[in-house]
Amino acid sequence: MSYLDRAASLLDQIRAQGRYRAVRLREPTAGFVDFSSNDYLALAKDPQVVEAFRRATRVGSGGSRLLGGGHREHSLLEEELAPWLGRERALLFSSGYHAALGAISVLARTVDCIYSDALNHASLIDGIRGTHVERIVFAHGALPPRAQRREPALIVTESLFSMDGDAAPLQAMLADLGERDVLLIDEAHALGVLGAHGAGLACELGDDPRVVVMGTLSKSFGAHGGFVAGPALLTDLLVNAARSFIFDTALPPAIALAARVALVLIREGEDRRAHLHDTVRHLRAGLRSLGIPAIDDPSPIVPVVLGSEERALAMAHRLEERRIHAPAIRPPTVPAGSSRLRLSVRADHQREHVDLLVGTLQECIVTS
Repeated sequence: MSYLDRAASLLDQIRAQGRYRAVRLREPTAGFVDFSSNDYLALAKDPQVVEAFRRATRVGSGGSRLLGGGHREHSLLEEELAPWLGRERALLFSSGYHAALGAISVLARTVDCIYSDALNHASLIDGIRGTHVERIVFAHGALPPRAQRREPALIVTESLFSMDGDAAPLQAMLADLGERDVLLIDEAHALGVLGAHGAGLACELGDDPRVVVMGTLSKSFGAHGGFVAGPALLTDLLVNAARSFIFDTALPPAIALAARVALVLIREGEDRRAHLHDTVRHLRAGLRSLGIPAIDDPSPIVPVVLGSEERALAMAHRLEERRIHAPAIRPPTVPAGSSRLRLSVRADHQREHVDLLVGTLQECIVTS
């Protein structure tokens, strides 16, 4: 049996589980409403952000920042990110995934054990698996008390979880942190949306040197790239020891420039955030009117848990027939038995978009 025969067999297994995926071209069309994008503040198409990208004098960086790929826009963006986040220093990576791999691989060398929330994103899980440090997965949102943990420890969590949209108990985690512990917080989905001036949930913790923040520029920034922010000593170590920084081609300076403009709009974006949160409340109220659980929460991530892969796929297909894109999320992205629609609300959604979604969901539920 050749490797292609084995590949075909593996694909057959994936199809049989209802977990087959395919990359599809999704060009925006008139009348089609999209609830799949993480562009929460709708900055990816903002004229000022797009114009900044067009003004760039070059596209690709040309290499690693330690070789010929270091450009002024990288340093300027780092200098502007750090104070906004309330951290001493920030370091750019080419993606949020690379930031996770780099931060965890380096921080793991300073601790004896890693504790990871059960619902952490795959990038965090992959980073942890790549270390040679003992790792313990704790029940979602329930970090074991300090007396039951090994020290020093690296504790890894998201601030706003990507599939359920709920927040980690960051204040309690910080209060229970040992003096030699470090808390790594992935702010990917909170940045731009929550916290003072959209600076996320970790900004409320103050500039405690035991807190390290990572995030992405690919969601609320409407751009691309990732970063790690924390003490200057740590960012210096990352430059010297994080393989996903040292050996990776740097973020294109054109994108760094666009992200800088996006950061200005995020800091000044109270009206955008207010509209987004109002739309989220309207959606959650509409779902509750259908008997679908939806807590009052400002998170733009609103899950509709349907259970089986087949039911989630069928519901997503029926919505798409009615020109609404709300993709089915299935294992391994979410735990088995919790397949769902993951509704992602953006600042350019209007109440009529939400009403269309809720009305269509009601039709689908009645006829299913």
